[in-house]
Amino acid sequence: MQVREASARDPDGPLKDSLEPVIKGLGMSLIELSVFQGKGRGAGNARVKLVVQSSGKAAGLTGIEDCSRVHRAVMPRLELAFPGKDIYLEVSSPGIDRLIRDTGEFVHYIGREIRCYCTDISDWTKGVLLAVEANQIVVRGEDGEMVLPYEIIAKARLGGLPPRGAGG
Repeated sequence: MQVREASARDPDGPLKDSLEPVIKGLGMSLIELSVFQGKGRGAGNARVKLVVQSSGKAAGLTGIEDCSRVHRAVMPRLELAFPGKDIYLEVSSPGIDRLIRDTGEFVHYIGREIRCYCTDISDWTKGVLLAVEANQIVVRGEDGEMVLPYEIIAKARLGGLPPRGAGG
């Protein structure tokens, strides 16, 4: 299964725990955090990549201004986390056809169209994500609601732009 199970063992857990409340306070959700620290000649560098998505009324619609606000808000925490290092911070949105990397991401895309490659039928299944449960997701497709257990999902992607007025 290429869509990984969400893991409680996160190597960047303390950093994530520090950044997530700041990002949430801006009305955003943290989708992905990647940290790369330089070795050898690049030992004084730290590269941090954040993928964020707006939540609430504009869920799924994340723009440059949103990413800039997150950048400005989290940089002081990164400077504390990596003292004396040159920090390169990249903040981006998930994009309209993001590859969903682990099962924990699905919750961020409820109400969005997704595509899943299912091993039981060796084909793509497309629909609107309705619910995320412990071992499966529920999708509404052309033929009605479908339950897709995680073990049959080989790949999953967002299926395009969010509908207007998405979110609560």
